[in-house]
Amino acid sequence: MTHQPVVAQDLIPDGFPTEGVLLGIDFGTKRVGVAVSDMYQRYSSPLRNYDRQSKQADEHFFRTQALEFRPVGIVVGLPVHMSGEESQKSREARAYAQWLSRLLQLPVAFQDERFTSAFAEAILLQTDFSKKQRKARVDKLAAQILLQCFLDARRQAVERSKNLPHADREPDSLTDGDLTTHPAFEPIEDTTSPTEADPSQG
Repeated sequence: MTHQPVVAQDLIPDGFPTEGVLLGIDFGTKRVGVAVSDMYQRYSSPLRNYDRQSKQADEHFFRTQALEFRPVGIVVGLPVHMSGEESQKSREARAYAQWLSRLLQLPVAFQDERFTSAFAEAILLQTDFSKKQRKARVDKLAAQILLQCFLDARRQAVERSKNLPHADREPDSLTDGDLTTHPAFEPIEDTTSPTEADPSQG
């Protein structure tokens, strides 16, 4: 694959934590995909989909995730045009991120998510899931991919600053080469519960 999302330094606030659990958010107007990192910020895992409901229900959902995983920061996917320019969806994602930051009292960084859904669909096509099952998983997997790209990009920046040879580094990104060979990739089991997102919702 020749394209991969990149994280721009100006999308990361000063002092954004370099250790501790991060939540990855694939923003949608109807449904949100959620992923989580390990405490060392090396790998991400798809967590769950969430159908957006009332403000009270949404607040309860994210407070519950914060209590369970104790995140130190949030990474929100930023939808941009192919040119890299921001869009109306970008502004909506930024507004959602600000709301989430205020709710959880956590710093927020952004990750270019131009290709994450396509990568998620490509991974799911390598499984035995039906079309309906793939659709039910694509958002949380997209959240995993954008969070992993963020983690990889930050680690690469640190490695470049230390002048480490390329051969000593792990695969550059979840989007490099065969998607399933990246150490962060986990087979996605059929764990969707009836309370998770309705696959017919987009």
